[in-house]
Amino acid sequence: MTDPVDRRIKLGITMGCPAGIGPEIIVKAFVQRPLWRSGYARFVPIVLGDTGILQTTAAFLGEDVPISSILSDWTIFDGAINVLPVSNLQPDEVRCGRPTALTGELSYKYIVKALELSLSGIISGIVTAPISKHGLRLAGISYPGHTEMLAEKTNTERYAMMLVGDRLKVVLVTIHCPLKHVSRLLTKEKICEVVSITHEALMHDFGIQRPRIAVAGLNPHGGESGQFGHEEEEVISPAVDLSRAEGIDVTGPYPPDSIFYHAVMDGRFDAVVCQYHDQGLIPFKLLHFKDGVNVTLGLPIIRTSVDHGTAYDIAGTGIADPSSLIAAVELAYRLVCNRKKAGS
Repeated sequence: MTDPVDRRIKLGITMGCPAGIGPEIIVKAFVQRPLWRSGYARFVPIVLGDTGILQTTAAFLGEDVPISSILSDWTIFDGAINVLPVSNLQPDEVRCGRPTALTGELSYKYIVKALELSLSGIISGIVTAPISKHGLRLAGISYPGHTEMLAEKTNTERYAMMLVGDRLKVVLVTIHCPLKHVSRLLTKEKICEVVSITHEALMHDFGIQRPRIAVAGLNPHGGESGQFGHEEEEVISPAVDLSRAEGIDVTGPYPPDSIFYHAVMDGRFDAVVCQYHDQGLIPFKLLHFKDGVNVTLGLPIIRTSVDHGTAYDIAGTGIADPSSLIAAVELAYRLVCNRKKAGS
């Protein structure tokens, strides 16, 4: 046990849907990163979730790792997974792979508690395990995902989703919408906003002094001078020009079939702004399927997340991979340090 006044950076990990793989990847991450449980660690990850569920999960996995509940005095237990209990579920209330109104409600409560602690300065960042949109709907909660939920609850109007890996960073102009709606949702103002948010984040959160940003086109061959679409000429190019006039090192639009090669293989860009979800996620997951991290840009708090879902099909089988969660926790710590250096 450490002194109740522990000065180390505290990061909150939300447990995600109790019926998904969140509890499993959390236990595995702490086992694979024993330093997280050590008094010598530079940061302390604290799970916002359910102590009993995590203990049951550890027993199922055969992992002899202490799991301790912390109280309002914030005494941290060295050598243990520290949990701030938000729920106290009975074993028969959760079935792996089966989301319910209860698991949806608790997923939401873990996030709300983490946000409360982050806004009050008790924790320095939030790392989220996966939740289920279906579970949220069963609980009567209408958010499409973490990003929109956190943006609304922090009164953030300017925000964007970035996917981060060692080799590629992509940012999305449109996020969770049908493909047929993308064209009408693209505006010069929206693209400029995402480029600006990306520029600020690369400087303040990632410590890149002069970020280089590429903007992908929408249509095959970048529209081929209007033969395959006019979005590049009418919307995307003007947005790039406006952003460049603001002093941002941004270029494009580039044909979507070649820009990722130049970003990854040539190292010409620090991030690629993509027009829709799969345009960015397909190349990103090709490179970072296991260790990719989702970061919400523009929030007053730091939030990283695993880049995968609840994986109900494998929940309770013991085969879930914690790599993305490990990367998300360690990236959150780096972002906290970079913001402190930047004075933001």
